[in-house]
Amino acid sequence: MSTPLGTRADEEYTLPSAEALLGGTLALMTGLSQTSCAKHRALMEQKIVANLDSLTQSPQLSAGFRQLLESLRLRWQAMHDNVTMPGSAAAEPLWHRAPATIQ
Repeated sequence: MSTPLGTRADEEYTLPSAEALLGGTLALMTGLSQTSCAKHRALMEQKIVANLDSLTQSPQLSAGFRQLLESLRLRWQAMHDNVTMPGSAAAEPLWHRAPATIQ
């Protein structure tokens, strides 16, 4: 007998909104570390910055934790701005020089 979709209790999570947003942000950070597509990375970084900004304004979190999140947001924003600037060399660093000739 199959269980209808949406009734599995082991897949349901009820979290306060701040915790859910923090969990989603951590998942995005994990995903960002595993992707190499520059387009996806830029979008994920943008969403991480937006999520951190929302968390800094959450009344469910302590003032100290919100301050920590603001510091993280500023660092992520600076990193995102440096990587997404046109002509930025930081976007695709070369580990080895390209060969002058190919045989």
